[in-house]
Order: sequence, then C-alpha cells, then structure tokens
Amino acid sequence: MLAAIKLIDSLVKKTLTAFCAVLLLMMVAFTVYSVVMRYVFENPPVWGDLLTVLSNIWLVFLALALTVRDRDHIALDLVYTWLPLKAAFAVQQFWSLVIFGLGLIMIIYGLEAVDTMGGKYWEMWYFAWEDGGFVFKPNYMPKKYAIAIVPISGFLVSVAALASIIEDSARLKAGTYDLANETDVRPQTD
Repeated sequence: MLAAIKLIDSLVKKTLTAFCAVLLLMMVAFTVYSVVMRYVFENPPVWGDLLTVLSNIWLVFLALALTVRDRDHIALDLVYTWLPLKAAFAVQQFWSLVIFGLGLIMIIYGLEAVDTMGGKYWEMWYFAWEDGGFVFKPNYMPKKYAIAIVPISGFLVSVAALASIIEDSARLKAGTYDLANETDVRPQTD
C-alpha cells in the first residue's frame, strides 16, 4: 500500500513538473513569436500576450502545489534551527495545516469564481468537449476557463499539504524525522 502511494506521489510530481515545463516553454515561445511579429513584421497577433499571461498564471499555480509537496515554500527554516526538534515539528505542522486550509479556500471560492465568471476573451477561439469528442468553437473563449486553475491548484495544494503532514508525522513516530531543507540552514557540527 505504501509503495503504491509513493508511486502515485512520484507520478503526480513528474506530471506536474512536465506541465510546468510545457507551460514555461509555451510562455517563452508566445513571447518570442509576439515580439518578432511586432517589431520585425509589424503585425503582432492579438492573442500572443494573452496566451503568455495565461501560461504564466497556470505555471505559477501548478508550481505552488509542487513547492508545497517538496516543502520548498516560504518557511521559517532559520527559526526551526533554534527550536527543539519536536517544537520545530509542531510549528512546521501548523504551517502545513494553514496551507491545507488555504487550499480548501482556493477550492471553495475558486469554484464559485468559475461558476460566476462572466465575459469572454475576444482574442481566443477554443475547443470544447461535446458528443464524445473535441469540437472547434469559432466564438470567444469564456474567461472561466482561465480561472479554472484556482480550484485545481487548491485541490493539489490541499493534497500536497496533507501528504506532507502525514509523511512527517509517520517519520517523527518512526524516529527518522528531520526538518525539511535542514541541510541548508543548520550549522555544521564536526
């Protein structure tokens, strides 16, 4: 059971990392294309800047889940080094719970925002899933598609925070717990 959970955790991390890499590549490609079209050919695409911004937003929100799972988010690492291990564990678990709560808020209000988001991006046509396949829609893309990353990221952040809490608790119980990123901040003892 534990091996299956670790495999799923690894696959999710690799998938999110791949999505982030693709989004970064798209962001660079859209920017370069827009700049070349604007300054060399004097005919910029109307969609170039929008796709760059949307790629950036989705990249940041997906990367948030990765940083939470790897415990690379902003933390009080220096303060942890001054505390006894169990106190540092308690503080770190508290912040993981806060991040878990933030993820829940992102889900709840993100779904509400997606549901109530009006308007369309006039620059973008889009594809939709209808009758068992993708259908090209020649009208404008609804803005709710862009904001849909908020509840998705909220779910991923909540799961990542919960996984970190469970993993750290199991490691503390087993006596193998050590602070996340502790090698970066703990003083060297020889």
